Amino acid sequence: MKKIFLLNLVLTAWVYTTNSNPSLVDCKTLRMGQYICPDPNYDLVDPKTQQIRGCSKDNTAEVPCIAVDGLNCTDTNSSTFNRTMPCKWTNGYSFETALLLSIFLGMFGVDRFYLGYPAIGLAKFCTLGFMFLGQLIDIVLIATQMVGPADGSAYIIPYYGPGVQVLRSDNWTFRLQQDDWRMGD
Repeated sequence: MKKIFLLNLVLTAWVYTTNSNPSLVDCKTLRMGQYICPDPNYDLVDPKTQQIRGCSKDNTAEVPCIAVDGLNCTDTNSSTFNRTMPCKWTNGYSFETALLLSIFLGMFGVDRFYLGYPAIGLAKFCTLGFMFLGQLIDIVLIATQMVGPADGSAYIIPYYGPGVQVLRSDNWTFRLQQDDWRMGD
């Protein structure tokens, strides 16, 4: 098996070095190792949002990639192509700002006004943060990123900061009873 793999690798390298005409392929079907994504010359991270440049509301971004030498893409007729990558869409709400507002001005509802929840912000303002209990609950909810901006965007967090992926359970993700589980043995 190992000999066949090495022979295949040598033959592939020989074909690519002897063939001056690049092969046309559908770059959407390339496997890992047949392309570099993103293009090393592409500045991937937007310093303002700390996410991939061009991230859209559906949490994807088109990123330029390069196929290996000897391969050209059918749609671009060159070795460059775009590939969709996952990202988190942000709309300008800072995690640090929201948390600091919740800690210091949460009793007046400023944190909820900042995140786009004016009704809860007004209720917290009128009741001194629900007698400070609502402020404490909001500090925990914002710190754990369970409460985010009202528009559904993600917080702007430093690239290697405390990003959290929230897992949610619904009718499609519930746990089913397994046949091999024994109850009360």
